[in-house]
Amino acid sequence: MRKIALLLILFCTGHLIYAQTEIEKGLNAINEQAIKGQLEFLASDWTEGRAVGTKGAYIAADYIAAMFKTYGIQPFGDESYTQPSRAQRMEGVRPEKYRTYFQNFSLIEYEPGEEQVLSVVSSKPGSESSMNFAYKTDFYVRTGTVGQKAQAPLVFAGYGFADKESGYDDLKKLDVQGKIVVILRGYPGHNDTASVGYEKFKPEGRYAAYYMERDKSERLKEAGALAIIQVSPGSKPMMSWAQNDIYTNNGGFNEDDKKPNPYYNNRMSLPEKELDANVATFSVSDRVANQILEGTGVDLIAFEEKVANHLEPASQVLSGKSLAFKTTVNSKIVNARNVLGYIEGENKDEFIVVGGHYDHLGKWDGVIYNGADDNASGTVGVMTIAKAFMATGKKPEKSVVFAAWTGEEKGLFGSRYFVRNAKEENLNVVLNLNYDMIARNPKNDTLENQAHMVYTKANKDIAETTTKNIENFDINLDLSLRPSENPRGGSDHAPFAKEGIPIFYFMAAMHPDYHQPSDELSKINWEKMENIIKLGFLNTWKFANSDEWKITSVDPETKEK
Repeated sequence: MRKIALLLILFCTGHLIYAQTEIEKGLNAINEQAIKGQLEFLASDWTEGRAVGTKGAYIAADYIAAMFKTYGIQPFGDESYTQPSRAQRMEGVRPEKYRTYFQNFSLIEYEPGEEQVLSVVSSKPGSESSMNFAYKTDFYVRTGTVGQKAQAPLVFAGYGFADKESGYDDLKKLDVQGKIVVILRGYPGHNDTASVGYEKFKPEGRYAAYYMERDKSERLKEAGALAIIQVSPGSKPMMSWAQNDIYTNNGGFNEDDKKPNPYYNNRMSLPEKELDANVATFSVSDRVANQILEGTGVDLIAFEEKVANHLEPASQVLSGKSLAFKTTVNSKIVNARNVLGYIEGENKDEFIVVGGHYDHLGKWDGVIYNGADDNASGTVGVMTIAKAFMATGKKPEKSVVFAAWTGEEKGLFGSRYFVRNAKEENLNVVLNLNYDMIARNPKNDTLENQAHMVYTKANKDIAETTTKNIENFDINLDLSLRPSENPRGGSDHAPFAKEGIPIFYFMAAMHPDYHQPSDELSKINWEKMENIIKLGFLNTWKFANSDEWKITSVDPETKEK
């Protein structure tokens, strides 16, 4: 019995040493020299800022695929066929199917066309009059992907705002199906910091206000609105439509009389199989707003003052008012591609996706936006974790996909396309790690080791595993853990979270060089970047070889998972 016990102890000890050795092999593959070598090319002038669909982006994608191949990562992209030469065909060689590293898809790039029409129609018994307004004088329009022509009744929907917790809902008693909806920007109380509404609804976070406006528009589309009229009292929108914007402040690097970097002027869309909600959104001058509201009894100033504290919607049909509009669109197709590799696990049908976007803003007016931190750093993180997994010498229990997304800067298109396809193909994706901007320091980061991790709140083991790995492996990170019941935002974890897939997402800092040409290699914090990659590897390795993290908890206050 003593000999058997001794053998069992030696076996268990040897097994633990072996497991530790696998992890150490992976960690040893993550080093500053390897990280620098990859980042120096991805963020170089050769890739020209990696804007989606450009030559620079294709060069970057080829490089990422080559690194996957070098590390032994198998392709997980589209299928293709070999192309035998004529001589080979004559000898009987036939095309053979194989899998590539590229997931190809098309985007529609579009902008407003030359002709845009907006007319406010007022009807009274026995008469009808129309006021026709000029484009970029009294209104601007964000079109859908195709031109549209319509006339429909107008309704006023307050802010178009809803808050589930308080029960406030501007659309609750208003039918907007087939209507043109007038809404105010903001939310109840946004102009009065002492108001009840401001206290309840103030959005928190750098981009929270943007997401709130986006969500309002999405909700109106889902409710069947035909078009949206946005009104911003006191904002002077005409100033932004002026044609004599001479020697503007262009970020301190360009004093030309032409605005630099029109990257976001041309919008993009990921086409669906059917035409999705094609809702035009008009920003209008005070003259248009007053013409719309004349004779309806709606006073915007009085509404904002009252709703700020009473929180009572005042949505209504604008009797006798309709709006006629016509939009035109200039569009073209832009081809793009994700880069996908994978390691097949013991369980071939269960996938963890490790991803980060490789695209950035491109090259404009001779200025290259290299995007060293955003997000060449995260892309290198994905490639390096792939390298570390292969270095362990062990096949993980779950399959792991390593993904470099494109089109993030235009609308998360690469990750959205992958998630959509995965759903259609019944691909069992169980977890997503997202890396976005993992190599800079926030303001007041005196020790240069601060970062944060957003994760799905219900999966508490994600946070516990992260904390243990930092402690056990002595990783120099002051990491802020940010649980979220519904992780969202402007990065590539969002499409996964929307489908109920747990996520964890690392970011080091938002900084003044964000989306500026000054986001350069010289400002990278190499040690922090290396540590975030090591932590991502340790977490993913644990999750790829266990199921404890899948156990979700119920918040006793919300009773939600």
